[in-house]
Amino acid sequence: METVYLAGGCLWGVQAFIRTLPGVFSTEAGRANGSSNTLEGEYDGYTECVKTEFDPNVVTIEELMGYLFEIIDPYSLNKQGEDVGEKYRTGLYSEDPKHLEEARSFIHQRDDHERIVVEVLPLVNYVKSAEEHQDRLERCPNDYCHIPEQIMNKYK
Repeated sequence: METVYLAGGCLWGVQAFIRTLPGVFSTEAGRANGSSNTLEGEYDGYTECVKTEFDPNVVTIEELMGYLFEIIDPYSLNKQGEDVGEKYRTGLYSEDPKHLEEARSFIHQRDDHERIVVEVLPLVNYVKSAEEHQDRLERCPNDYCHIPEQIMNKYK
């Protein structure tokens, strides 16, 4: 198994969607690349993300990027759906440089790559979100989600 951290706006919907993808072994709601190791205190620059453990023999980084692009507006900086703010920026984060190369390649191969604002950065810090945010839409299906239901259920 390998691990990447995917950010696509509010993590509730992102986690619910990613859990349905082929090759995904487990997911966990969290925060990537903030400056602290705690959930307490002021906003510290993190982005909401989903820690994604996957089998690279079943799904590639390029395929994961393709799935991510199905649920985001890749041209929107710090805004997905009604969620606005730096913590809702989009991206792929990893401790594996190979993952970052493959994600950048996916973006650069697109005709619209100059307009894309999706971050591809090394993971320097990760904090697991509080339990109330883990698998939130499974427990509270009527909560707001920016991902249309048709796309959310596409791979179930």
